[in-house]
Amino acid sequence: MPLRETLVRVDADLAAGRIPVARQRLRGLVSSFPYDLTLRRRLAEVYRLYGDAAEAGRWMYLEEDRNPDETAAFEARYGSPGWRMRALAWQGPEAMAATSFAERQLVAVRAACAEELGHPVDWDDPASYRDGPEEDEAPSGPWTVGGALAGVGCLVGVLAFLAIWVAGLVALLD
Repeated sequence: MPLRETLVRVDADLAAGRIPVARQRLRGLVSSFPYDLTLRRRLAEVYRLYGDAAEAGRWMYLEEDRNPDETAAFEARYGSPGWRMRALAWQGPEAMAATSFAERQLVAVRAACAEELGHPVDWDDPASYRDGPEEDEAPSGPWTVGGALAGVGCLVGVLAFLAIWVAGLVALLD
């Protein structure tokens, strides 16, 4: 699907309250267009709707006007330079960055990762910047409002199912 058409759908999804769908569309666009900082900024805005400062900081990391608290939350959640390289989802040389600030950020993350691991790393070779086997696990972070609400919703659903099941069992025994 073309970029413009997908962005129109993102806008429609957001207007209709389909935030998870908009988020997924934007994640796909960032994957397809990793150099487009506007897409990353839009994705950060969606994560702000969830109250997820770390993910907002992740997608604003290459922007000079980023929020320091979000940046700190991102850096805390993705504690190692290798994790940050993976999280930034960059492809190709840093020179492809749209701004000099973004280029400097990318160079700094790659250099820190290479220094920590003791060998050169490359954005296009994720195996070169893996920290170890623990990288297969997702980084943990603080609870978000959206995550807590989802958990409560699941709990309510299970309790409702059990109540119906018990009522049916009681009816059978009577």
